[in-house]
Amino acid sequence: MPDIITLTGLVATNPRHIMTTEGLSITSFRLASSQRRFDRSQERWVDAETNWYTITSFRRLALNCSTSILKGQRVLVTGKLRIREWDTGDRVGTTIDIEAESIGHDLSWGTSTFSRTIMSTAAPEQQFAPDSENSEAADDDPDATDLREPEREAGSEREPEADLVAEFEPTLVEESLPF
Repeated sequence: MPDIITLTGLVATNPRHIMTTEGLSITSFRLASSQRRFDRSQERWVDAETNWYTITSFRRLALNCSTSILKGQRVLVTGKLRIREWDTGDRVGTTIDIEAESIGHDLSWGTSTFSRTIMSTAAPEQQFAPDSENSEAADDDPDATDLREPEREAGSEREPEADLVAEFEPTLVEESLPF
């Protein structure tokens, strides 16, 4: 059973995206992860050693990663840990690879905007399209939800966000609890 690990860090290289001859999407990048601690003797924050990881993603995650992640961004990665020893004759080392199951921006450091993607049954190079550009592909995806804004009548004063807020407002339910 593989070890699952979650990491936070900085994307240290531009993500490299390739498509195999079989149509498999692969995106990889290096992740630098270091811890900071407060040194009371120096009265300042200091960086601990930096750990380096090679992050690899496949299929839909690879496509989404290649268009969403940039060098220098802070991200969270969850995936399968693989540690490999290597020896070239001149040098010996250890490589730590993570086969990503999910990747996202670290919202502790900034904001992000989510855009759902819809995969069609088209050729691999034409598959990836945001829902706003290729809404007819939703017919091919049984899990797809049409998230386009409904058309409004002329002169409607309500903002679209008001409908969402009203739809998801919590309702207070009074119940007698046993404690």
